[in-house]
Amino acid sequence: MDVILHIGAHRTATTSFQSYLRANRAELGAQGIGFWAPWRTRGGLLNGIADRPCAAHEPQRALGRVAINLEAARRNGIAALVVTDENMAGTPRRCLRRRAVYPGIGERLARLSAAFGRPTRVTLQVRALDAWWASCIAWLVPRGEDLPDPATIEAISRAARSWRDVITDIACACPGTDIQITAYEAFGDRPDLLLRVLTDRRTVPVARPGSFVENRRPDAAGLRAVLADRGAALPDTPENTRWSPFNPSQATRLREIYADDLYWLRAGADGLATLTEDPEPARPRLNLAAAAMKRGTPDDGPARKLAR
Repeated sequence: MDVILHIGAHRTATTSFQSYLRANRAELGAQGIGFWAPWRTRGGLLNGIADRPCAAHEPQRALGRVAINLEAARRNGIAALVVTDENMAGTPRRCLRRRAVYPGIGERLARLSAAFGRPTRVTLQVRALDAWWASCIAWLVPRGEDLPDPATIEAISRAARSWRDVITDIACACPGTDIQITAYEAFGDRPDLLLRVLTDRRTVPVARPGSFVENRRPDAAGLRAVLADRGAALPDTPENTRWSPFNPSQATRLREIYADDLYWLRAGADGLATLTEDPEPARPRLNLAAAAMKRGTPDDGPARKLAR
């Protein structure tokens, strides 16, 4: 049985992907595809695995609990098991407080890899860093976090840690495991195509683009209302737009870091991971050189004639 760990990242349509799996549970089961989502993994199944255990006996119990459930999945005819829970990588709150993208993910994935007996694949969906941080912060504010101060925002925009460091930590923690990276910009609204990449299946239930949109972050008006209840204010932002904590210079800096990460991934990621950007590549076609598109057979006649 193939075990695929879909570890997020947060704010990259993971909840929408999980809703898609749940809506098509019966059809996926008939194809031998099973899944464990947060309503199961956070119900005690993974307690004492990803986080550091509080007691010495917790890891043994946790490993046994996962092994029992894996064996049950095999007996039920599951050929590909997708374990999808973005909290396996960490939490946005921890990222914000440490001003870094998933610090400690290597240690967490090492414990998870041991619990699942070296999974077949680990999949991470990445997103432009300025949009990712803005979405995380906007999602955290209604859940009790204050707006970060300007010094924190500046520190985040200048942080050295990026997706490349996250992927390197995952690869070190999961030797021998296929590390698959997907781009949110391509897969965010197509959970069916994401499942195809995860499982290497050509036929899965089709999802119309935009049909699964869950857990969206609040817009500027929603954030303003939340902060007003606390006696705080939101910096001037047009209504019904997506708020961002970064000024243009900071946002440009983060986008440049993301572009460098994508360049590294496209160049082979030092053999650590594989990037899938285009879920439906176009049919191969012949691209003519610019000069060939300007001249043709009729041009040969005049070219052979001499002036009288």
